[in-house]
Amino acid sequence: MACLGAQLRCVASIGMALLAGGGTCAAQGRVEVYSSKTVNLTVGYAPGGIYDISARLTSRYLTKYIPGHPGVVVRNVPGAGGLTQANQLFNTAPRDGTEIGIIGRAAPQLAILGEPGPRFNPVQFNWLGTSSSYQDDAYLLFIRSDFGIAGLDEARASKRKINFGAGGPGSSNLAFGNIAADVLGVPLAIVKGYPGAAPIVLAMQTGELESTVMGVSSIRAGQRDLLDSKRIIGLVQFGRTTRHPDFADVPTAREAAANDQDRWLIELAEAPFFMALPYAAPPEVPADRIAILRKAFMELHADPDYLVEAKRLDLDISPLDGPSVQKLIARMAETPRDVIERLKINLSK
Repeated sequence: MACLGAQLRCVASIGMALLAGGGTCAAQGRVEVYSSKTVNLTVGYAPGGIYDISARLTSRYLTKYIPGHPGVVVRNVPGAGGLTQANQLFNTAPRDGTEIGIIGRAAPQLAILGEPGPRFNPVQFNWLGTSSSYQDDAYLLFIRSDFGIAGLDEARASKRKINFGAGGPGSSNLAFGNIAADVLGVPLAIVKGYPGAAPIVLAMQTGELESTVMGVSSIRAGQRDLLDSKRIIGLVQFGRTTRHPDFADVPTAREAAANDQDRWLIELAEAPFFMALPYAAPPEVPADRIAILRKAFMELHADPDYLVEAKRLDLDISPLDGPSVQKLIARMAETPRDVIERLKINLSK
């Protein structure tokens, strides 16, 4: 009725008032969807972590770009490594656009792998986008320069095993180390159980280890001297579809793969990096509300004040929109079962 009244008032106007009235009505309709409402933004982890930090920053700017400017309230729902919140968002959250969530980046992969924790189909979420897509980073497999090899081909041909340091089960460096050995043919002798990057680097400096995998941003932040002193040589880079500009002579894992099946395994393993801080709404939310939320999500990432705050918080801001994340999830879901089973073996070693 409010919309009809707006149209009638517009008809009574002069000139182009009828057309203007239609536009005003549409705008009012968009505002009324969220006017005087509250949007709950759930986080599957305790306060203080990167997902919580991202969500709280997002909440302050999302309201600015949603017509009607609803309040946006962050609610932490920790449990099961983020899966409790993802399961709730999918199964019990309101379907009216008033509840969204930041999802753990590995959660969609876990669901596609058929792990027991997820109770959702990631394809059926309405993905709003991701704040970070790993655009300016890479996960670099490197070796000490004094080992005596110059690149991936020489590493593959090495008759001597390369001592490779990794964390425990579930750690990214262990997963990619296993993939480098099993899929790419790098002769790694994997030593597990290191509690973090610093002990691994120390073990490399003492000669106990010769290789590992680390994010380029992490190397720059905590181990910059490794790059500056040229004490390491990159062999292959994960988490990239193209070569990182600072490592233009180092092939991506997808380039190095021998066949399409191997490439598909690597693609599925890497997928969480391309949606590092993903946001979603439940299934069955009306399309017009998803369009509003997706538009607002991308607009806030161009807000100058948001970008200043994100930089201060050391957040990587390289957003992808909702349809791009939806496409990435759909591609993951198409992975053949034999490839999935092979990846599960590499992730569980």
